[in-house]
Amino acid sequence: MLAFHPLTVADREAVQAVTLHAMRRNCNYTFANLVGWQFWFQTEVCQLDDVVVLRYNWNGRQAYMICSATPPPRQMIEMLFEDSGGQLTILGLEDSQVRALEMLDLRFNVEVEARRNQYDYIYRRADLAALQGGLLKAKRNHVNRFRTEHPDFEYRPLTPELFDQCRQLTALWHEEKEIYRIENHEEGGRVEDETIDAERRVMETVFEHWEELGMVGGAVFIKESSGEERESGEATMRMVAFTYGSAVTSDTLDVCVEKADRNVEGAFAIINQQFAEHLPDKYIYLNREEDMGIAGLCKAKLSYHPEILLTYNEVHIT
Repeated sequence: MLAFHPLTVADREAVQAVTLHAMRRNCNYTFANLVGWQFWFQTEVCQLDDVVVLRYNWNGRQAYMICSATPPPRQMIEMLFEDSGGQLTILGLEDSQVRALEMLDLRFNVEVEARRNQYDYIYRRADLAALQGGLLKAKRNHVNRFRTEHPDFEYRPLTPELFDQCRQLTALWHEEKEIYRIENHEEGGRVEDETIDAERRVMETVFEHWEELGMVGGAVFIKESSGEERESGEATMRMVAFTYGSAVTSDTLDVCVEKADRNVEGAFAIINQQFAEHLPDKYIYLNREEDMGIAGLCKAKLSYHPEILLTYNEVHIT
């Protein structure tokens, strides 16, 4: 019998007892993401032994995700089919999971839809930290130029006393993103207020439960000085980039958020590199999530040469 309840922060230990060790590196299993976006997707959870089942309001219909180290048995699929009312949608299945599902020889009609815009980009943390080799030369040059132009920059662990500056930088990022879109004649209008408000709400949830969610983050500061400060030899440190994430598996950290000042060249490159450099060695991989079908974002993520493009399929069972 499937007994779902609304997901809350209190579910973290039980959910992560499965997700951290199932080695499913899909960013949608990151608990901070699940809790942060719970209000948006009305996420519910059900745990059966070593399986976590998530139930969503997905584009106006009910959908499910299943996290387990081994393929779910036929009986579970049949239970989900019944729970769905005969219109079962399972999200986020890797190609190997689809093949395992097809081998169950279900008595239902099964349709598989690959969603390339939902593939996760997964990198070796050491590669992003060192930026060695010819493939990453351009990224290394961006970082070196930033270091040259800002020799006194500081990287700081992200802690609650920095959250207000993160909020300010996020607001600036939204403004600069819209200006960039207009100047480059990109299609689409200003990001809808509803979406912006949702992103801010997610961030506030993460900030409110920072320690409970096991978050880790970092920020980059550069010196800025007015005329009077230059004369006195003093300077103000200004945040120009920040990022944070949390574990999706025992060896993979999901980078949930990354914001930077577009007017500071190399700000995105330096926060990417510094965050990777300062993370614990236990994190072999960094999941930098999907590109959402945005061409520029796809190009940027591919330019870092991911170790894994994690496949994502929607399966519809009727």
